[in-house]
Amino acid sequence: MRVGNQAALQELAERIAQADAVVIGGGSGLSSAAGYDHYHWSPALSEALASFREQYGFTSPLAGFYHCFSSYGEQWGYYSQYIRFMWEAPTGQPYLDLQTLVADKPVFVLTTNVDQQFFRVFPQEQICAFQGDFSYCQCSQPCRDDIWENRELVKELTGRLVGVRLPEEAVPRCPDCGRVLVPWVRDDTFLEGTFWQDNLHRYHRFLRRWIMDQSDKKVLLLELGVGEMTPSIIKLPFWELTAKNENVFYACLNREASHRPEHLRGRSLYLQGDLVETLAALRQVRSIAANIK
Repeated sequence: MRVGNQAALQELAERIAQADAVVIGGGSGLSSAAGYDHYHWSPALSEALASFREQYGFTSPLAGFYHCFSSYGEQWGYYSQYIRFMWEAPTGQPYLDLQTLVADKPVFVLTTNVDQQFFRVFPQEQICAFQGDFSYCQCSQPCRDDIWENRELVKELTGRLVGVRLPEEAVPRCPDCGRVLVPWVRDDTFLEGTFWQDNLHRYHRFLRRWIMDQSDKKVLLLELGVGEMTPSIIKLPFWELTAKNENVFYACLNREASHRPEHLRGRSLYLQGDLVETLAALRQVRSIAANIK
């Protein structure tokens, strides 16, 4: 924990306690802190995908995910092992601490993470997975407005792996058009269908209810592990909401260096440090304060 962070921890714990509602913006740094770094080879994923890493020389799990394979059998060999790992991976401690921190508040989560972790600790109706989620598949065309949960599918597929490849006849295909299924994760075929639209509408309704329709309510925008790759999804909208609504407060927690915009001075705070340590310490501070009361 960095010097000076204790005062910021205390302030943030108080902001959470005073908030009428909390909006969480979750980025990849939160999953990295939990041990699931999809942009680099963390130990857990490195072990689970070791044979693929050795075969193809992938520089990261997501590099393999977006790799141009020579066959669908190779592609789905990698997909199935990667997705099965995420289904079976334990829930990361930072997610558990986060859920405990806001358990007594109305909460909505906007996330760019696709690795299922938020769905372990918050109800599906309180989450907008903007970039999709490994838990589902879609038609690669897509020919229909449907996504399918894939837990049983990937169990079956990994049982048919021959080394790093899946037999071509085992490659999953759309029941309507016969095109290959793909994970419901952002790429050029990504289905922004009914499921995605409903989640986005619920997020906007939550904002309207707590910010636009009740301007006297205190709302905390809690940004965690959000980088600079897609600022237009979480970071910039959070800044705009804070700037336009005097009862909104913005907090940014990140391991990497970040900053608070000058126009949000006095209505924002920034905590730099390991998110495992930060969330654990924040949970402890809030627990102590609650017990004193």
